[in-house]
Amino acid sequence: MIAAPSGAGKTSLLRALMRRRPALSFSVSCTTRPPRAHERDGRDYHFIDRAEMDRLIAAGEFVEHANVFGNLYGTRRSVVEAALAEGRDLILEIDWQGARQVRERLPEAIQIFILPPSRSELEARLRKRGTDSEEVIARRLAESDLEMSHWRDFDYIVINRDFDRALADLEAIFEGHGEGSRKNRPGLEAELQAILGI
Repeated sequence: MIAAPSGAGKTSLLRALMRRRPALSFSVSCTTRPPRAHERDGRDYHFIDRAEMDRLIAAGEFVEHANVFGNLYGTRRSVVEAALAEGRDLILEIDWQGARQVRERLPEAIQIFILPPSRSELEARLRKRGTDSEEVIARRLAESDLEMSHWRDFDYIVINRDFDRALADLEAIFEGHGEGSRKNRPGLEAELQAILGI
Protein backbone atom coordinates (compact mmCIF):
# COMPACT_ATOMS: atom_id res chain seq x y z
CA MET A 1 0.00 0.00 0.00
CA ILE A 2 1.15 3.49 -0.81
CA ALA A 3 0.07 6.69 0.94
CA ALA A 4 1.07 10.33 0.64
CA PRO A 5 -0.25 13.82 1.28
CA SER A 6 -2.11 15.27 -1.68
CA GLY A 7 0.41 16.86 -4.06
CA ALA A 8 3.37 14.64 -3.18
CA GLY A 9 3.34 13.04 -6.63
CA LYS A 10 2.00 9.64 -5.62
CA THR A 11 -0.34 9.10 -8.57
CA SER A 12 2.24 10.10 -11.20
CA LEU A 13 4.84 7.85 -9.60
CA LEU A 14 2.45 4.90 -9.47
CA ARG A 15 1.49 5.30 -13.12
CA ALA A 16 5.15 5.35 -14.14
CA LEU A 17 5.93 2.35 -11.90
CA MET A 18 3.13 0.32 -13.46
CA ARG A 19 4.33 1.14 -16.99
CA ARG A 20 7.70 -0.31 -16.00
CA ARG A 21 6.23 -3.26 -14.12
CA PRO A 22 3.12 -4.38 -16.05
CA ALA A 23 2.61 -7.40 -13.76
CA LEU A 24 1.59 -5.03 -10.96
CA SER A 25 -2.15 -4.60 -10.42
CA PHE A 26 -3.75 -1.41 -9.19
CA SER A 27 -6.76 -1.44 -6.90
CA VAL A 28 -9.31 1.07 -8.15
CA SER A 29 -10.93 2.57 -5.06
CA CYS A 30 -14.56 3.55 -4.62
CA THR A 31 -15.31 7.16 -3.77
CA THR A 32 -18.29 9.42 -3.21
CA ARG A 33 -16.52 12.51 -4.55
CA PRO A 34 -17.45 13.73 -8.03
CA PRO A 35 -15.02 12.92 -10.85
CA ARG A 36 -12.56 15.55 -12.04
CA ALA A 37 -12.60 16.52 -15.71
CA HIS A 38 -9.93 14.01 -16.77
CA GLU A 39 -11.14 11.09 -14.63
CA ARG A 40 -13.07 8.07 -15.87
CA ASP A 41 -15.28 5.77 -13.84
CA GLY A 42 -13.66 2.37 -13.40
CA ARG A 43 -10.21 3.61 -14.40
CA ASP A 44 -9.42 6.29 -11.82
CA TYR A 45 -12.12 5.47 -9.25
CA HIS A 46 -15.45 3.76 -9.01
CA PHE A 47 -17.67 6.81 -8.46
CA ILE A 48 -20.69 5.86 -6.33
CA ASP A 49 -23.23 7.81 -4.32
CA ARG A 50 -23.18 8.19 -0.54
CA ALA A 51 -26.12 5.85 0.08
CA GLU A 52 -24.42 2.99 -1.83
CA MET A 53 -21.12 3.63 -0.08
CA ASP A 54 -22.82 3.56 3.33
CA ARG A 55 -24.55 0.31 2.37
CA LEU A 56 -21.26 -1.33 1.33
CA ILE A 57 -19.51 -0.17 4.52
CA ALA A 58 -22.32 -1.55 6.68
CA ALA A 59 -22.09 -4.87 4.81
CA GLY A 60 -18.35 -5.14 5.52
CA GLU A 61 -17.46 -4.91 1.83
CA PHE A 62 -14.33 -2.80 2.33
CA VAL A 63 -10.91 -3.85 3.60
CA GLU A 64 -10.43 -0.16 4.41
CA HIS A 65 -12.43 3.04 4.13
CA ALA A 66 -11.93 6.63 5.18
CA ASN A 67 -13.52 10.05 5.14
CA VAL A 68 -11.16 12.46 3.37
CA PHE A 69 -12.18 16.11 2.98
CA GLY A 70 -15.82 15.12 3.43
CA ASN A 71 -15.77 12.39 0.77
CA LEU A 72 -15.69 8.66 1.44
CA TYR A 73 -13.08 6.37 -0.11
CA GLY A 74 -12.74 2.63 0.19
CA THR A 75 -11.00 -0.50 -1.16
CA ARG A 76 -13.29 -3.42 -1.97
CA ARG A 77 -12.47 -6.57 -0.01
CA SER A 78 -13.26 -8.76 -3.03
CA VAL A 79 -10.55 -7.04 -5.12
CA VAL A 80 -7.88 -7.64 -2.49
CA GLU A 81 -8.92 -11.24 -1.87
CA ALA A 82 -8.89 -12.04 -5.60
CA ALA A 83 -5.35 -10.64 -6.00
CA LEU A 84 -4.09 -12.59 -2.98
CA ALA A 85 -5.69 -15.81 -4.26
CA GLU A 86 -4.00 -15.36 -7.65
CA GLY A 87 -0.61 -14.42 -6.14
CA ARG A 88 -0.62 -10.98 -7.77
CA ASP A 89 1.04 -7.89 -6.32
CA LEU A 90 -1.74 -5.36 -5.76
CA ILE A 91 -1.12 -1.66 -5.13
CA LEU A 92 -3.51 0.11 -2.78
CA GLU A 93 -3.33 3.91 -3.13
CA ILE A 94 -4.82 5.06 0.16
CA ASP A 95 -4.50 7.64 2.93
CA TRP A 96 -3.01 7.10 6.38
CA GLN A 97 -6.42 6.25 7.87
CA GLY A 98 -6.97 3.47 5.35
CA ALA A 99 -3.39 2.28 5.73
CA ARG A 100 -3.95 1.79 9.46
CA GLN A 101 -6.95 -0.43 8.76
CA VAL A 102 -5.04 -2.47 6.16
CA ARG A 103 -2.15 -2.96 8.62
CA GLU A 104 -4.60 -4.44 11.12
CA ARG A 105 -6.16 -6.80 8.56
CA LEU A 106 -3.11 -7.56 6.37
CA PRO A 107 0.03 -7.06 8.49
CA GLU A 108 2.19 -8.65 5.77
CA ALA A 109 1.41 -5.80 3.33
CA ILE A 110 4.35 -3.63 2.29
CA GLN A 111 3.74 -0.06 3.48
CA ILE A 112 5.24 2.89 1.60
CA PHE A 113 4.83 6.60 2.38
CA ILE A 114 5.73 9.24 -0.22
CA LEU A 115 6.69 12.70 0.96
CA PRO A 116 7.31 15.97 -0.88
CA PRO A 117 10.72 17.63 -0.50
CA SER A 118 9.21 20.61 1.36
CA ARG A 119 5.94 22.23 2.34
CA SER A 120 6.47 25.02 -0.19
CA GLU A 121 6.97 22.48 -2.99
CA LEU A 122 3.81 20.66 -1.87
CA GLU A 123 1.83 23.90 -2.19
CA ALA A 124 3.39 24.65 -5.59
CA ARG A 125 2.40 21.21 -6.88
CA LEU A 126 -1.17 21.56 -5.63
CA ARG A 127 -1.50 24.91 -7.39
CA LYS A 128 0.11 23.62 -10.58
CA ARG A 129 -2.53 20.89 -10.89
CA GLY A 130 -5.17 23.58 -11.43
CA THR A 131 -7.98 21.28 -10.29
CA ASP A 132 -8.79 22.67 -6.84
CA SER A 133 -10.19 25.92 -5.48
CA GLU A 134 -8.21 28.10 -3.07
CA GLU A 135 -10.38 26.77 -0.26
CA VAL A 136 -9.62 23.15 -1.16
CA ILE A 137 -5.88 23.87 -1.50
CA ALA A 138 -5.83 25.51 1.94
CA ARG A 139 -7.63 22.53 3.43
CA ARG A 140 -5.27 20.04 1.76
CA LEU A 141 -2.24 21.93 3.06
CA ALA A 142 -3.65 22.00 6.60
CA GLU A 143 -4.44 18.28 6.41
CA SER A 144 -0.95 17.49 5.09
CA ASP A 145 0.55 18.25 8.52
CA LEU A 146 -1.55 15.49 10.08
CA GLU A 147 -0.87 13.09 7.19
CA MET A 148 2.89 13.62 7.25
CA SER A 149 3.01 13.13 11.03
CA HIS A 150 2.12 9.46 10.40
CA TRP A 151 5.27 8.66 8.39
CA ARG A 152 6.62 6.43 11.19
CA ASP A 153 3.68 4.05 10.70
CA PHE A 154 5.09 2.92 7.34
CA ASP A 155 7.93 0.55 6.42
CA TYR A 156 9.46 2.66 3.66
CA ILE A 157 9.76 6.42 3.12
CA VAL A 158 10.34 7.83 -0.36
CA ILE A 159 11.02 11.58 -0.65
CA ASN A 160 9.93 12.81 -4.08
CA ARG A 161 12.57 15.48 -4.69
CA ASP A 162 13.42 14.18 -8.14
CA PHE A 163 10.83 12.12 -10.03
CA ASP A 164 13.27 9.65 -11.63
CA ARG A 165 15.08 9.04 -8.35
CA ALA A 166 11.82 8.55 -6.45
CA LEU A 167 10.64 6.12 -9.15
CA ALA A 168 13.90 4.18 -8.87
CA ASP A 169 13.45 4.03 -5.08
CA LEU A 170 9.94 2.61 -5.53
CA GLU A 171 11.19 0.03 -8.03
CA ALA A 172 13.91 -1.06 -5.62
CA ILE A 173 11.33 -1.61 -2.88
CA PHE A 174 9.20 -3.77 -5.17
CA GLU A 175 12.29 -5.73 -6.20
CA GLY A 176 13.14 -6.42 -2.56
CA HIS A 177 16.17 -4.08 -2.48
CA GLY A 178 14.63 -1.09 -0.72
CA GLU A 179 16.98 -0.89 2.27
CA GLY A 180 17.89 2.69 1.34
CA SER A 181 14.26 3.72 1.79
CA ARG A 182 13.60 2.02 5.15
CA LYS A 183 12.03 4.30 7.75
CA ASN A 184 14.83 3.47 10.22
CA ARG A 185 17.64 4.44 7.86
CA PRO A 186 20.26 6.64 9.53
CA GLY A 187 19.59 10.35 9.32
CA LEU A 188 16.02 10.13 8.00
CA GLU A 189 14.33 11.64 11.04
CA ALA A 190 16.70 14.62 11.08
CA GLU A 191 16.24 15.03 7.34
CA LEU A 192 12.47 15.12 7.68
CA GLN A 193 12.63 17.58 10.56
CA ALA A 194 14.76 19.89 8.43
CA ILE A 195 12.65 19.54 5.29
CA LEU A 196 9.15 19.36 6.68
CA GLY A 197 9.43 20.61 10.25
CA ILE A 198 7.89 17.43 11.65
